[in-house]
Amino acid sequence: MFIEPNIKNRKSGWIEVVCGSMFSGKTEELIRRLKRAQFSQHSVAIFKPATDNRYHESDIVSHDGVRIKSMAVAKAEDILNKTEDIDVVGIDEVQFFDMDIVKVVQELALKQTRVICAGLDMDFNKNGFGPMPELLAQADYVTKVHAICSVCGDMANYSYRKTASKETVVLGEKDVYEPRCRSCFERDDKKQGVIF
Repeated sequence: MFIEPNIKNRKSGWIEVVCGSMFSGKTEELIRRLKRAQFSQHSVAIFKPATDNRYHESDIVSHDGVRIKSMAVAKAEDILNKTEDIDVVGIDEVQFFDMDIVKVVQELALKQTRVICAGLDMDFNKNGFGPMPELLAQADYVTKVHAICSVCGDMANYSYRKTASKETVVLGEKDVYEPRCRSCFERDDKKQGVIF
């Protein structure tokens, strides 16, 4: 369970990362933390990459339809231009940003901003996804959330791609991805994507 640090009278900000597989509740956890910050009368700015428009052009929307207003930005540096005197910054789908996002969140934290990032820690090949390994290394707080394996019902850490595409970034939902535990991922991955 994550206990939010006291934001009052701080000397510096901090970086929180919420990570996990597809369908693990990352975005819902991000939204929960941001709504609590808003309720506490903190100024909040929320961002997502412009490339992710699966549910909405700008709003952050979870797979279950939970949503919060946000701004879509083309590149990480755009966030710095929109966060002057902001207490809390939320960033969803952080794995889709370039490596500049690491520098951006560090700069925000040095300006006494609480930065909450959510995203996939691994791609469909179980490799670190984009800037996530470095963000996890730089984070003050890390929360890893888990899905339920769609095959056996065990705890799932991996995003299993059900299509033959080898591109790292393929936007999709349950038609393209499903959460898998280690055993079910490995078993079907060795069969080259055959689902049973």
